[in-house]
Amino acid sequence: MAQIGSFALLLALALSLYSFGVGLISLFFPGDPNWERLGETARRAGIVVFGGVLLAAIALVVAAFRDDFTIAYIFHHSNRDLPAPYKFATLWSGQEGSLLFWSLLLAGYGFVLRLRYRTDPRLFAYASVVLAGVQIFFLLLVNFAANPFGLLDGPLRADGSGLNPLLQYPEMVIHPPMLYLGYVGFTVPFAFALGALIMKYPGEKWIHITRRWTMVTWGFLTCGIFLGAHWAYAVLGWGGYWGWDPVENASLMPWLAGTAFLHSVMMQEKRGMLKVWNMWLVFATFWLAILGTFLTRSGIIASVHAFAQSSIGEWFAWFLLISFVVFLFFFIKNHDHLRSEHKLESLISRESSFLFNNLLFVLLCFTVLWGTWFPKISEIVQGNKVTVGAPFYNRVAIPVALLLLNLPPVGPLLAWRKTSFESLKRNFQWPAVGSVVAMLFLMFSPTTWGSPFALRPWQDVAYFYSLMALGLCTLVTLTIASEYYRGSKVIAGHTGQGMFASIVQLTHRNTRRYGGYIVHFGVVVVIIGFAGSAFNQEKEADKGMNYGDKMTIGAYTLVCRSYTQDDTPNKASEWAVIDVYKGGKQIDTMTPVREFYKASRQASTKPDIRSTLKEDLYLVYEGQNEKGQPIIKAHLNALVMWIWLGVWIILGGTVLALIPNAPAPVRIPAARLVSREAVPAVTGD
Repeated sequence: MAQIGSFALLLALALSLYSFGVGLISLFFPGDPNWERLGETARRAGIVVFGGVLLAAIALVVAAFRDDFTIAYIFHHSNRDLPAPYKFATLWSGQEGSLLFWSLLLAGYGFVLRLRYRTDPRLFAYASVVLAGVQIFFLLLVNFAANPFGLLDGPLRADGSGLNPLLQYPEMVIHPPMLYLGYVGFTVPFAFALGALIMKYPGEKWIHITRRWTMVTWGFLTCGIFLGAHWAYAVLGWGGYWGWDPVENASLMPWLAGTAFLHSVMMQEKRGMLKVWNMWLVFATFWLAILGTFLTRSGIIASVHAFAQSSIGEWFAWFLLISFVVFLFFFIKNHDHLRSEHKLESLISRESSFLFNNLLFVLLCFTVLWGTWFPKISEIVQGNKVTVGAPFYNRVAIPVALLLLNLPPVGPLLAWRKTSFESLKRNFQWPAVGSVVAMLFLMFSPTTWGSPFALRPWQDVAYFYSLMALGLCTLVTLTIASEYYRGSKVIAGHTGQGMFASIVQLTHRNTRRYGGYIVHFGVVVVIIGFAGSAFNQEKEADKGMNYGDKMTIGAYTLVCRSYTQDDTPNKASEWAVIDVYKGGKQIDTMTPVREFYKASRQASTKPDIRSTLKEDLYLVYEGQNEKGQPIIKAHLNALVMWIWLGVWIILGGTVLALIPNAPAPVRIPAARLVSREAVPAVTGD
């Protein structure tokens, strides 16, 4: 398998070099039949690259299932007793394999792109060359700097080191592919944007071509980020889902830039504005995706999620520099082509809402970037490394996120150029009243804050932010609902059908707009889940829990029924059996587990979580005391399930926005209907 995989990677590199070199040269001779034929061979070579990289990936997976420990990568990331799904996940569980997987996904995207070249052959040829250039970089890595088929030095060992215990969780078979599909996918809109910039492509057709590419990629990255958050919540045992870790930030930064780009391109499509801004946004999204990969592989910034430090970081640093220089060169050379066709005429308009929306996304992205790199910057400037934690990010991220919560769904309700006061009143009067009522109810409800007329929102900034978030969520929800109501009411009045059927028809007529509304409603649901963190509680039985011992948290009483152990070829486990009581009645039995993986000789904690819409009861087995009794830590986390429900709504709205609009019904003027009824039909024998 090692020989097959190595040969396939060398073949893919040679084909990528041909696709890039010949494809690039052919672009200098447009209209020449000979060079057009050579350009076609370059396109086909790019298609075959996918086959070569796919063969290498299959060889690595087969080696994992065959327990071929002569390959160093298989030895370090697998073992004989590893379950089959995780042997398959060996492909992306280590540095060399993950780079091969990146190359595979990039080749797959290029495969689809090159098959669809007839949409606009010249623009697709430019995009194909850009993709080939990026592909060369990753194939150079897996051939010479991080070869997954390197052989193990020394005598063959009986078993492998095993997969990292933290990765032996079902979601980790799904999370990295989704995240990588997002990372890699942003190369496609960047390739089209750079191609359009180089050739001074007229109009906004390149945006229309890449819209679905960008939305699909954004959907994959969104799914990957939240799968990672759920994995951290369900596996790491610290009771949270987002810790502002550098590797978490590495995935968030391209997501923020990509989200800004998705909103901003509407301005270019409708008004011919923000062309320069959009070009830099799409480049920043691609560049930040590569930067995130650099962070996880260079060892330059410490993270529990990062791969081991290696010299591969230098390769990424050079690639980041070269890609920036190339883009900057063509931007300076052709920036006159990106002049806006209109100017901003009013601060209360749809254009201004999109502009402010973009500025906030960029501000948030820069904050995350600055906080992530600040330890390294402080080390270079001051000589000592100063780290920043969650308080730094939250001071900026939470207020900006609250502002961002309003702008995207509100923007489409504003008019282009200028919005009148009457229009603002008509669209937002009742949603604003509803949000104020909701905030007053939350403030003075005994069940919300603990006592009537509670002052906690004004004493604790976390409670204040939570109250504001819930109030703004109400405003956005009512605004979206009123937009649906007005549109469906008009359709119901014309067709006589019910409101539900009218809503369906309204959505089908403009799937992009109303799919976007559903996405924003999903974001609202996620924010509700985030707002619940202000009410979280935790408690620990640090002295251990013997049979019958009790611990109380919130309305729950936890009683230790027993604790036991188990042993399998892959791991040894110990867990506690905890009965959960509420109101004097047993409602559940929970079993938090601590596992020891034999091959890697590493321990892992698997919490047990009881989830409801109101709160999660989260139990962690932290170890044993000197008497062998389990040490249990309990968390009571409010509204966490809303986060995962909101993600499903976001993904559903994204899929809806990708569906083409239903054709508009053909309307026949009433005068024509009358004339047709008045004239008798003429028939012949």
